Amino acid sequence: MREDDRKSVRALGLFRDMAQENFDALMTAAYLQRFPAHVELIREGDSADFLYVVVDGGVELFSTSDGKETTLAIVSPVSTFILAATVKDLPFLMSGRTLVQSQVLLIPSVDIRRIFGTDDKFARAIVTELAQCYRVVVKSMKNLKLRTAVERVANYILRLNIRAGRDGIVTLKIGKRNLASLLGMTPENLSRAFNVLQSHGVSVDGVHITISDLDKLAAFAKPNPFIDDMSS
Repeated sequence: MREDDRKSVRALGLFRDMAQENFDALMTAAYLQRFPAHVELIREGDSADFLYVVVDGGVELFSTSDGKETTLAIVSPVSTFILAATVKDLPFLMSGRTLVQSQVLLIPSVDIRRIFGTDDKFARAIVTELAQCYRVVVKSMKNLKLRTAVERVANYILRLNIRAGRDGIVTLKIGKRNLASLLGMTPENLSRAFNVLQSHGVSVDGVHITISDLDKLAAFAKPNPFIDDMSS
């Protein structure tokens, strides 16, 4: 494992304050692997043998039922996923696959649980992370239930713009089919939403989005701090 990657993992809130010897023990037992795009890493219903840390690339978390599939989240570097299943030693509630070629760190769940019981700072960090995940889920539910499809797309564009530096030019990092599923709509509805947003200062060219009138888009989207994460 490269020292830069090790430092990136150490800098995560989950691992930042834990005792150095405990972090070293986790890293000694961990596996850093590179996967091609579209490789299934975890499958819904399987045992949570590892905690996963996306070091490079990206992972789509999704679920299927009765022939239908939906995207639940996109995990970007450097982030963990399926922490709850790891801590509870329960089966995965969703599946995960790489979106692009990705580098993923696999930390044995048994080591996570062991150190959780002995390292107070690590235990507090896990509780904090799980609480944050819960709030993200609540915000996602509110976004789906309280907004129209077009409003969801508008607010997603506003969030991308903030993370891109607020210059009104953003690039989609995921495919439009993935984006549609993430926002709870069909690809056809996503295309219609982009067309509607043209009258609110948005133009789309492939994966590139230009916001010509940010105030007009914000007036339509009505971003809400209790739904949207507008931090940079």
